[in-house]
Amino acid sequence: MDADKLIEWNPWWETKEVPEELKAKPRPSYGQLVNSIEIKEITIITGVRRSGKSTLMYQMIDSLLKKGTAPAQILFVNIEDKKLVKDSLQDIYSSYRQNINLDKKAYVFLDEIHKKDGWEAWVRKKYDLKTHDKFVISGSCSYLLKKEYSTLLTGRNVTFEVMPLSFDEFLLFNNITIDKNNIKKGLLLEKTRLLILKSLDEYLSLGGFPEVVLKSKNFKTKLLGQYFDDILYKDIIDRYNLNSQKTKDLALYLMTNFTSFISLRNLRNSLGISYDTINDYLSYYTEAFLFFTADHFSYSFKEQKTLASKIYCIDNGLRNAVSFKFSKDEGKLAENCVFIHLKRQGKYAYYWKNRNEADFVIKNADYSLEAINVSYTDEINEREIKGLQEFKKQNKKTKKLTIITKDTEKKESGIEYVPLWKWLLKW
Repeated sequence: MDADKLIEWNPWWETKEVPEELKAKPRPSYGQLVNSIEIKEITIITGVRRSGKSTLMYQMIDSLLKKGTAPAQILFVNIEDKKLVKDSLQDIYSSYRQNINLDKKAYVFLDEIHKKDGWEAWVRKKYDLKTHDKFVISGSCSYLLKKEYSTLLTGRNVTFEVMPLSFDEFLLFNNITIDKNNIKKGLLLEKTRLLILKSLDEYLSLGGFPEVVLKSKNFKTKLLGQYFDDILYKDIIDRYNLNSQKTKDLALYLMTNFTSFISLRNLRNSLGISYDTINDYLSYYTEAFLFFTADHFSYSFKEQKTLASKIYCIDNGLRNAVSFKFSKDEGKLAENCVFIHLKRQGKYAYYWKNRNEADFVIKNADYSLEAINVSYTDEINEREIKGLQEFKKQNKKTKKLTIITKDTEKKESGIEYVPLWKWLLKW
């Protein structure tokens, strides 16, 4: 293999530093990921396409260089590069070792590694042979990565899932600094609070994909539409050789009806797709981090899985850019935002429904429960209150009830009312 193919991916070999445009803005919430460069285990980075996985790899490289690592000891390759299609991972590695770094420790970054068949066996062999390497690998497909490394790389890796920006990060990317202690103490200036609310409106509408946040407003929606097509075609249609029209039609239907209950019968009748095909496609969307589902909360696993699920989208901006919508959908956007934020915090969210409904039920580490309703308004409907109270009455382990509002903040009848912006900045 010609080593020249690697040079364009590794500008620090010449300049001794990572170009500023590749490093972008730091994301403090992924500090542990960046620091994982110090341990021998394989660092695996997963997440939806364009969520910032490659940028975090470049930030790891920048950290290495600043700590005195020789540039030649760092190899970065994007496996999607068409010039590398015919080259195996061993070809790439051997060319690097023979031409750039013969015997010193190497930090090997392999972006979109799932494009190479058998990658997991190759990486495991290098790890087990105790070669003088630290591997950092990324991929955009959750199922593909988990299926393969769960058996071959068990005990040899640490895994991180990268998501679009949280609201906290969104403010940071827009150069808005908020002292959270002032929020807790109620010391925010009215001007600051209004700036947060304005930012929240934009976040709910345009989402948190890093490059989109940094782009001028005229190009945000167009870029989001391109992201949607890339996820569908590169991570789903091409990978599984699917019918492109059916795949896109179902995805658009789910985008339009996000936060709603999924009815397989309605999907079949609306789109003319069989139950089996719908189930397969739903799993592919989940694997590509495009959609997620919330199951009904029950202590019976059978009941959890037999009752309808609710559908959520990875990013509000992505949804708004491509869906058929006839209103601002503020309530749905707020609910989707809350679901994704819970997922970002590593919490599995269920819904609960009886006479009334709880949008989200969270199981805590101590087995206690929290029920949450999202009512993005300051005129709280009585059913939101009754839903939480009914849930608590039937589930004695419930310790906390929360209604997430637009601007109402109080505690009343055992329920905490908290504005969405404050709830999002809590962690």
